[in-house]
Amino acid sequence: MSGPLTDCFESFDGTKLAIHREGEGRTVVLLHGLFSSSNMNWIKWGHSARFAEAGYEAIMLDFRVHGDSEAPNDPAAYPGGVLVRDVAALIEHLGLGQGDYDLVGFSLGARTALHGCASGVLKPRKLIACGMGVAGLAEWSKRAGFFKRVIDEFDTIERGDPAYLSRQFLKSQGVDRVAARLLLDAMGDFDLASIDNITMPTAVICGENDQDNGSASELAELLPNASYQEVPGGHLDSATKPELGAAIVEFLSA
Repeated sequence: MSGPLTDCFESFDGTKLAIHREGEGRTVVLLHGLFSSSNMNWIKWGHSARFAEAGYEAIMLDFRVHGDSEAPNDPAAYPGGVLVRDVAALIEHLGLGQGDYDLVGFSLGARTALHGCASGVLKPRKLIACGMGVAGLAEWSKRAGFFKRVIDEFDTIERGDPAYLSRQFLKSQGVDRVAARLLLDAMGDFDLASIDNITMPTAVICGENDQDNGSASELAELLPNASYQEVPGGHLDSATKPELGAAIVEFLSA
C-alpha cells in the first residue's frame, strides 16, 4: 500500500493549504493540533495508514501557518473563525455534502471541528474530538495567552519554565511565529450554549494524563450525543500512541 499523497488547494481567501491523502473509501477529514501538522499528528505515528487499512480515505489538512500550508504575515488573512472557514473551503473543494464525511480533530483541530459543527457550517456524519476539554473551549483566551507568551518570550524561555516544552515543540516544527501570533488573535472563546447544536454521534477521546484543555469527560457529558474514552498518554504524547488511532477506527466503524 502506497503512503500519503500531498496536494494543495486555495482556501476562501486564496491562501494555499496543503492536503495529505491516504487510502480509499469513506472520507474521514483529520485536523491536527496547534504548532503541529498532519505529518506529526496523523502520518508519522501510523494513524493514517491504520485508517486506510480499515477502508477509509484519510484527508488530512495542514492548517494555515502549519505544515506545508502557507503562513501569510498579513493580518487580513486572519479574520474571525478563519480555521472553520478553511475547513469549510476544504469540504467544498472535495465536493462533499452533509453526512458524506466523518470529522476528527486533535486539540486545536478538535476545537475547530466543534466550533464548525456548533455553528452548522460543518455537517459530518460522525465527529471525534481528541485532546479537548471544556476549558479549552470556553476559556480559550486564557489558553491562547499561554501560547502568545511562548511566542513573545521565545528567546528567553529556559528549561524548567512551564512554557519550555511548548517552545521546543514550536521550534522543532519551524512555525512562523509572526503568523502564529496573528492566528491566535483570530480565535475566540466557544459559547457553551451552542453545544446543543452538535447532535451527530460524537466521541471525545483523551489521554489519561491529559488535562491541558480541561476536563474531556465533562465535555462528553455536555454534548447531546457523545461517548468518552481514555487512551494512554498526556497531551503531547497521546497522539503518538497506536491506541488513539484504534479508538478512532472503532468509533467510525461502529
